[in-house]
Amino acid sequence: MRPNETVFQYLVAIRELANQSQGFLDETSIMEYCINGIPDSPSNKLILYGCTTIQEFKEKLGRIIENNKLFPSPSKTKSVVHYPEPKTTKEVQRVLGLTGYFRKFIPAYSVIAKPLSDFSRKDTPFNFDVKQKASFDEFKRLLCQKPVLGIYRQNCETEMHTYASIDGLAAVLLQRSSDDNSLHPIYYMSRKTSETERKYTSYELEVLAIIEALTKFKVYILGMPFKIITDCNAFTKTMSKKDINTRIARWALNLQDYDYTILDRSGSQMAHVDALSRIQVLTNQCTDFILHRIKESQELDPHILSIKALLQNGPYDNYRIKNNILYKFTDGAEVLVIPDEMHHHFIKNAHDKGHFSVKRTLEHIKNNYFIPQLQSKIEKYVSNCVTCILKNKKSGKQEGFLHPLVKDDIPLNTYHIDHLGPLATSHKNYKFILSVIDSFTKFVWLYPTKNTSTSEVIKKLDIQKTTFGKPRFLITDRGTTFI
Repeated sequence: MRPNETVFQYLVAIRELANQSQGFLDETSIMEYCINGIPDSPSNKLILYGCTTIQEFKEKLGRIIENNKLFPSPSKTKSVVHYPEPKTTKEVQRVLGLTGYFRKFIPAYSVIAKPLSDFSRKDTPFNFDVKQKASFDEFKRLLCQKPVLGIYRQNCETEMHTYASIDGLAAVLLQRSSDDNSLHPIYYMSRKTSETERKYTSYELEVLAIIEALTKFKVYILGMPFKIITDCNAFTKTMSKKDINTRIARWALNLQDYDYTILDRSGSQMAHVDALSRIQVLTNQCTDFILHRIKESQELDPHILSIKALLQNGPYDNYRIKNNILYKFTDGAEVLVIPDEMHHHFIKNAHDKGHFSVKRTLEHIKNNYFIPQLQSKIEKYVSNCVTCILKNKKSGKQEGFLHPLVKDDIPLNTYHIDHLGPLATSHKNYKFILSVIDSFTKFVWLYPTKNTSTSEVIKKLDIQKTTFGKPRFLITDRGTTFI
């Protein structure tokens, strides 16, 4: 082997080993080991031209790689932070284009951007209102916080968490770090739902979120085992269902390309992704408006007024008054007490967002609000929801009522008959078998037939009658031969 070929092989080894390194010290050791192994010869030279040596810090394409982490470059985010408030639709489109470059770093990007994107279309009058300003300021705030993503590595434990709501779909790709044995985000994905998708059931939205996430993260997860974590426990049984609608069946075909394990968790354990799909950019004015409505209704509710009166004399049953609004401590959290006249409104709003199950609707409300006998009220509302009733209605031919058969107490009284076949044709052209089973003894007679016509059946039953007599009853299915 010539010396130059030896050098080339070592350089290839350096490149391949460095790609698998775990950090700066690891890469330095690899480089030192490989260079020390090159034979000492005047013809062997290492020319560091057009490349850079091992670096702890690297900036490329508006992104910074440092200590196995990925950051947006401050030189790029600075242009967003100092961007003036848009004055025209064209400037709003520029803001969306600029922030969109960093969308993989921003949880719930599509939902935060919704107030801006809704009126950035053609023929939409420019109206930079409170919600649009809140969205614009939220982008600035998030990019000022130096969002961090982990660097994707092969052969690390990988999970894909998904969530969906009527407002949007969201997912996050995570990998377990060998440094602290914790899951770290690699990529955020979110998008708002279309007008058609907003009509989907909650189950269909959950499946759609998984399919969208698989498409987005395909370059990372194709060909390697990973976990899909979702709070839709019905999806874990999708592949085993006998009858599923065509849309779900078409989506299910996409899953066959991947080596995945599906796990379901409750919505309370999926808050990190839930926020991506339904987070709303609310201003102080919006929050104050909601609180003002609750405060006004509390002042007209006799039960709440009596609790406030009791609190004037001292603590009472984990209740507390703050800014003249009644709160209650429950499950370790301080939640708003909702007046009786607003119970229906809150339950309706929480359920109709995606026509969720009782359990999901309960989780959405109880984390922020207190309503007495909440579960029973939700159950009553969901059971009377017309949309849910129509969506859950069984399609196709309905089953008839079951009629139990009277068990015989004597032999040769009742026969069960049916056909078996078509089978391979015999030398006498027989293709079917007529089976006759005695109901009491379970004794079986088998008669070969050339077809399944009524005349053939009568002919064989005549043979049966000649030998064993005529039964009182014949039981068959609803085949055309027997009707």
